[in-house]
Order: sequence, then C-alpha cells, then structure tokens
Amino acid sequence: MAEGDPAPEPGGNIKPFTPEQAKEIVMSLQKPAVFCNMAFDWPVRHWSVTYLANLFKGKRILFRIGTKDMDTAPLFETKCSYVEATLEEFLAWIGRQPSNSSGPFKAYDLYKYWTYADYKYIARLFEDKPEHFQDIVWSDFGFEGRNGRESTLWIGSRGANTPCHLDSYGCNLVLQVQGRKRWYLYPPEDTTLLYPTRIPYEESSVFSQVNVANPDLTSYPQFKKAQAHVITLEPGQVLFVPRHWWHYVECIDPITVSVNSWIELDADHEARVEEAITRTLICAIKSAETPDASDSWLNPTEVEVTSHETNFQYLNEAVSAYLEHQKTSRSGGSRDAEGILQDPCKKRKIQVNAEPGDLRFNLCESHLTGIKTKNFEKIPFGPKLLQVLPLSQATCVTETAEHSSQDLFSENHGCFGRLHNAGNTFGKGSDPKASVDQKDQDLSADSPQTVISTNDLLDCVLHPQVVSLMTHLLLERASV
Repeated sequence: MAEGDPAPEPGGNIKPFTPEQAKEIVMSLQKPAVFCNMAFDWPVRHWSVTYLANLFKGKRILFRIGTKDMDTAPLFETKCSYVEATLEEFLAWIGRQPSNSSGPFKAYDLYKYWTYADYKYIARLFEDKPEHFQDIVWSDFGFEGRNGRESTLWIGSRGANTPCHLDSYGCNLVLQVQGRKRWYLYPPEDTTLLYPTRIPYEESSVFSQVNVANPDLTSYPQFKKAQAHVITLEPGQVLFVPRHWWHYVECIDPITVSVNSWIELDADHEARVEEAITRTLICAIKSAETPDASDSWLNPTEVEVTSHETNFQYLNEAVSAYLEHQKTSRSGGSRDAEGILQDPCKKRKIQVNAEPGDLRFNLCESHLTGIKTKNFEKIPFGPKLLQVLPLSQATCVTETAEHSSQDLFSENHGCFGRLHNAGNTFGKGSDPKASVDQKDQDLSADSPQTVISTNDLLDCVLHPQVVSLMTHLLLERASV
C-alpha cells in the first residue's frame, strides 16, 4: 500500500445507507452521529498532506499558529500568529521531509507550537484544478451535485484546535481523511452554561468564553453543568454535527486532514436576520470606542468593519428574504429543494464596498435545502451509524478544587463572565457627594468594585437568547 493510501475499512465495499436514507437521517437526527463506510470509495480518501503537497506544487497557504501551553482561557484566532508556507515546508517542520532551516516555521518549536491551515475553501485552492472537486462525493448523502466546490479543507498538526463555538447556519458533515481529531460537542440547551460571546466577532460563529479542555470554574462555574459528547473521529468516518451544537475540535495525531460541508437549512432564513442584527450592533458599539480602548475584537476571517449603512442594508435584505420565504411557504410555491450553495463559504459575509442589492447574502438566498422531513420512528444506530454519547459529569470536566459559588445562574457569572475590578466606578461628570453617599450605603471601605466594559455589555446584549428575542420582535413589526 502506497504512502498516504487509506487503510481498508471494515465492512467491505457496501455502503450501509442509500443516498435517500442518509439524507433522511441527516435532516431528521437532532444529535451528533458518525457514519461509517459511507466514503470508502471517495477519491478524497487519498488526500494525505504528501499527496496534496505534490498536487499544489509550491502553492503557499496561510497557517494559524498557537502554543501547546494549556491555558484556562480559549486561544482565539485574534491571539494566534500566522505564516504563509507551502505544504512541503509544513511537512519539513513536522519532520516528514528534509528540514529547511530558513523555512517560515523556523521560529516555532514543534514541541511547543501547533499549526493549522483551516477554513481553506476548496473552490479557491483548486480553481486551476476543478476536476478534483469530484473527489468529494456528498451526493452519497443525498445532496445531489454537492462536491468539493461546496467544501472546506483543514490541515493541522498535533494539538491544533478550534475554540469552542456554535455555527449560526445549517448543519455540518465532516469527513476525516488523515489522522484523528477529537470532538467535544455540547447541545444547544447548554448555551448559557458555555458563556457565549460574540467577541472576537466572526459572522456565523458564536464563541464560548470557556476553554472546555481546561475550564476555569472559578470564573465560569456554570460550565460544570454542561454535558460533553465526545468522539474521536477516525479516517474514513463522517461526523454529522446538528444545527446549533457547540463544538471544540483538537488534532491528536502529528498530521491531520479533514474536509467538511455546511448543509443549508430552512432555519437559516431567521438566522440571517439574527446575524444581521448582531453585525449592526457590534460594529456600531465597538466603532464608537475611543482608539485607546480598542482591542482585537474582529476575527482575522472578517476583512474589515462594515459601515452602519451597509449593515442596515444587509439587515433589511435579510428581513425581506425571511418574509418572502414565509409567504412562499404559506402559498405552497415551488422552490429549489435540492439547491447547492454556489459560494461555499460558511459565513454569508457582506462583500466590502458592495453595490446596493449586490450583497453576497442574495447569492446564497435561493440555494437553501428546503426538504420536508418526517420523524424517524427509530434511528438505525449500529456499527455503521455510531451515536456520539455524553460523558458522565465526573469525566467531562477537568478535576479542580471545590469553589464556593452560587448554583443558580447569576448576573456576574452569566452574561458578563469576568468583570474588571477597579477602585473607582464614577465618571468625571458624577456628583462627588452622591458618590460618597452611595459608597457609604452600599459598600464597605475595602470592598472591590467593578467596571463594566463594552465587551461585558455586548456579551449581554448579543447573548443568543437576547438576539433571538430581538429578531422575533423585529420580524413581528416588519410583518404588520
């Protein structure tokens, strides 16, 4: 067997589900699951890094670099380093090819750092080799015509990870090609326990303030109630991630390769309104900060802060599209039930300097999968469809010392997370006498005080539950 060739998969050359059956499972199942033996004959199974390095022939791609030190704070993309390198240079750094001491990774010790080429859209990587789009056969899952053009490539070293987050749009299918990845998944009902934040801001990604692999239970005590579902994804397996399931992903082998595709859902119509509200508010509030108060709040995946005018254009188009969808659904009008997203981006970003009516949102709008599903009386779990089971509470949380904290959801440990201690919370225009009186009434002389930051406010204003409520109120007003 040649280097990089996938090992034979148990079960021979028979797919356990027809495309129709697989699609019905994906569109009906509300919990994560792993499909086995569905991709044994896909050409993408040969996409080892060695194979891809030869295919790309010196093409440089962007790698994200992080430290392997286990901090209690998540390592967001805003805190990472970045280098451009070829896959040959990546392999040399890993030690699989002769080393080049002058390579772009020379400043990073393999034993102290990891690197990740993530969110690499295959349509862009293979724009001069479109025949390789056919190497990925999502049509085996019932999504006719979907292939590498609607997929994303991930290449990482041991320890590479994505912070815990949920995707606002669609559901997710992930094929593991080389190496293994460990997935920690949390259900939507655990959202409050994961302390959601929109900072750093990235359209369609809601991050958790908790490093789920090494949680700080003093600052985030409610996380101990969250229920992790954990799976180690092996080469050849396809993981299904349902809508709004939180996930933290870590590469556990020296080299890992995976491909995924986000599947559009009818619920994305409302999600786009939520994302438009979020973008409008965060851009307006963060842009109003004084320059010296600014932080790295915009994720590298976002090109720039869009203007208030552009954001409201996006919001109005999102609302109009939602109402049109509702009207079409009520009237039973025809629509594309097997539509394929032409722009494979997970994020329905606004094009910078777009002309009115020319937002990328519109390009994606007419390509949602509008399938009406029936409830599965019995999901066919077994050796070819594995449940991703929850861990017991004793094993899903890192052992820590007992902390004295309230069991109930509190304002300090709910929306805010960590507030900033300060000696003076009063502004220049406040009444000094009133300040002293208030201090005498409410605080002892040595009591710590807190200052609420812009980010603390945004964590509350842009909490998913709050944004959902605002969306419903806005849509109700717009539909009158």
